[in-house]
Amino acid sequence: MRALIFAAVIAVSGCSSLNPLDWTHKVEVQQGNYVTADAVAKLKPGMTRAQVRFVLGTPLLTDAFHANRWDYKYSEAKGGKVDPKSDKLLTVYFKGDVLDRVEGQSQPAPPPKQLDASAPLAVPAEQVKKP
Repeated sequence: MRALIFAAVIAVSGCSSLNPLDWTHKVEVQQGNYVTADAVAKLKPGMTRAQVRFVLGTPLLTDAFHANRWDYKYSEAKGGKVDPKSDKLLTVYFKGDVLDRVEGQSQPAPPPKQLDASAPLAVPAEQVKKP
């Protein structure tokens, strides 16, 4: 009986967010469109919806009640908690089928990736398999 009670307590404690033994892995979750200032700078009034979609990507939100507005929302959750600093909203307005104006915040450009000095840049010719 004690073993059954102990097993039940352990199982229920896994459901608690106040668990002091919380050693579970928390995944960093990125949601939405990461729209950089460089991409926003490419937008010009008069661009078509297709051109805007090519530059910024498909919008996260398209409102049926506001067909002339696209919302690009972005947020990050680290350790299970939303980071309010990463919460950004960029709104693109259209008149008919052409871009009218852009409002909101864009993301900074991501830092450039560093090359690993130990990684080979090319495969030596002797390692290439010939048919």
